[in-house]
Amino acid sequence: MTPDELAQACAAAMWADDNATQHLGMELSDVRAGHATMKMRVRPEMTNGHKICHGGYIFTLADSAFAFACNTYNQRVVAQMGQITFLAPGQEGDVLTARAVEVWRQGRSGIYDITVTRQDGTKIAEFRGHSRSIKGTHLPEE
Repeated sequence: MTPDELAQACAAAMWADDNATQHLGMELSDVRAGHATMKMRVRPEMTNGHKICHGGYIFTLADSAFAFACNTYNQRVVAQMGQITFLAPGQEGDVLTARAVEVWRQGRSGIYDITVTRQDGTKIAEFRGHSRSIKGTHLPEE
């Protein structure tokens, strides 16, 4: 199995149990070793009192892309830390895309950068996540 095939198999196993991501209508549009892309349409119930997308939903989208990117090696991995900087608002109806890229991975730790954009290419947020591997795998070990 190639690294990207392994990444896709791990993503399928995770997706099957990821109720939060599915409930919010996110879709995993690409996954490769150390990379993941997720999309989410901003629904009316995701907007706040300013009539813009609540930051918690943007954080959740970025965090989900981060999770799928750092779990591509058949090792269970969780977030150790996540930090976001909001750059522009998302509006109701926008399709937001979070692209996660592995910056560094060694031993049990990793660092991932996630850029969130809207459909016109405008950057909405920058997220940095630190990961930590835990016991277990997504797929049976051979």
